[in-house]
Amino acid sequence: MLKVAYDPIYAHPLPEGHRFPMLKYELIPAQLLHQGIITTDNLFSPEPLKEEIILWTHQRNYWHQLRDLTLPLKEQRRIGFPLSPQLVEREIRIAKGTVDGCHFAFDYGIAFNVAGGTHHAGTDWGEGFCLLNDQAIAANYLLNNKLATSILMVDLDVHQGNGTAQIFENESQVFTFSMHGANNFPYRKEQSDLDIPLPDGTSDKEYLDILKYTLPELIDRQAPDFIFYLSGVDVLATDKLGKLALSKEACKERDQIVLKQCIKHHIPVQVSMGGGYSADIKDIVDAHCNTYRLAHDLYF
Repeated sequence: MLKVAYDPIYAHPLPEGHRFPMLKYELIPAQLLHQGIITTDNLFSPEPLKEEIILWTHQRNYWHQLRDLTLPLKEQRRIGFPLSPQLVEREIRIAKGTVDGCHFAFDYGIAFNVAGGTHHAGTDWGEGFCLLNDQAIAANYLLNNKLATSILMVDLDVHQGNGTAQIFENESQVFTFSMHGANNFPYRKEQSDLDIPLPDGTSDKEYLDILKYTLPELIDRQAPDFIFYLSGVDVLATDKLGKLALSKEACKERDQIVLKQCIKHHIPVQVSMGGGYSADIKDIVDAHCNTYRLAHDLYF
């Protein structure tokens, strides 16, 4: 069964100026339900994540400042959202959805989080609309519970996964791979285990050729027993912030390359959705829903 973490709090409450891109968190499950790709049985609503699990990844002082709403204003500006109890609860539920998704991925091969992909959050900072790093938290959860011994982070959001790279810079059991726009946020990059920075305007063929060559070789070399996939759709040519030039068809083929490798090697995969900032919300939702449709066809 395709299991999808979703909670109405994913989209609310957020500052007025950020509501538009966050609409996708409501529209994606609605579209999938409308098209019959999922039913309500596929959706699950995560509980808040326990503090001890957060502290396996994030520094205690930083987490307490988030929890107690005492994070300095300068750090709140770096995140892009003013802190509120509801926003912090949203983040810990998103992280719990990714942790829970790991267990469903072991059972069914794949699981999704409608939100997540908060890869700009480091051990002691938030940035770029990310407070807590959901996939990093889940990776450390697997390691600490001895559920995985070799993890591959496949980050194909248009922005470098700088927080994920920093969190695992000294962790040999987690290999971080980020393929992203070279001239895009964050402007101060961290060093992943493998970074592939792409020039502005990278086209379908260029992008897919690189991924087709890189990912199979990486999986063969690292032999991961779990994969986290960040499937941001801000690689689209229509994206206001992306600077790359991919079509929806190429974005879907990108997903297919990743998921077919997971199937070929019998590696469970948890998918978080990441970014998407096209001017037309339909482009964002369609591209994200393509990932779910593809997973449904390949796995179920």
